[in-house]
Amino acid sequence: MKSFPDTPVAVFLDMDGLLVDTEPYWLEAERELMAEFGVTWRETDQLFCLGGPMEKVGRYMSELADGSEEPEWFSKELIDRMANKFRKVSLMPGIAALLAEISEFNLPSALVSASPRRLVDSVLLSVENHPFTLSISADDVERGKPHPDPYLKAANLLQVDINNSLIIEDSPTGVAAARSSGAWVIAVPHIASIQEQEKSAIITSLEGHSLNSLWNLVRSR
Repeated sequence: MKSFPDTPVAVFLDMDGLLVDTEPYWLEAERELMAEFGVTWRETDQLFCLGGPMEKVGRYMSELADGSEEPEWFSKELIDRMANKFRKVSLMPGIAALLAEISEFNLPSALVSASPRRLVDSVLLSVENHPFTLSISADDVERGKPHPDPYLKAANLLQVDINNSLIIEDSPTGVAAARSSGAWVIAVPHIASIQEQEKSAIITSLEGHSLNSLWNLVRSR
């Protein structure tokens, strides 16, 4: 039987909707922006754009607005509005304890986000005593999520084996990237549902879970 390390060799976390509760801010900014073009932003629109990347969101908004502005304009405008809203964000349930454990075990860790560097840095400034060795934003890779590139780059920079690493994600786009990287994956669906697959487990919340319980849960799959 294949043996596993007692703990993952590294832990990678998504940002929006997993580390911090930013989705309400995204929804608010998206609704405000599209209302200015006479477009009602619905739940189906939010679900389609969940997890990014920003290029996809910009194209989608431009299409809904009948091309009134270029996709790049919508992406930049949305980022500008979000930067103002990110001055103070709340951690998602169970995250604080998990971050403390990562620090206690001195595990290599990274924040891997589909958001641009400007927003990632804003969130990192608002999270006190985070354990992240590094962060990867959408600006740091040519191909973002759902491609595995952001996670593979993080693992390469940390010089860890992605196949014995743990990734925690909340969106279908992020989970797809995590699964295709070869890592073990914990999915915590925040808005959209996620289907369980090999080397992954689905939970409703991180609250009440320890790093050890998450690792044991996913490696039993």
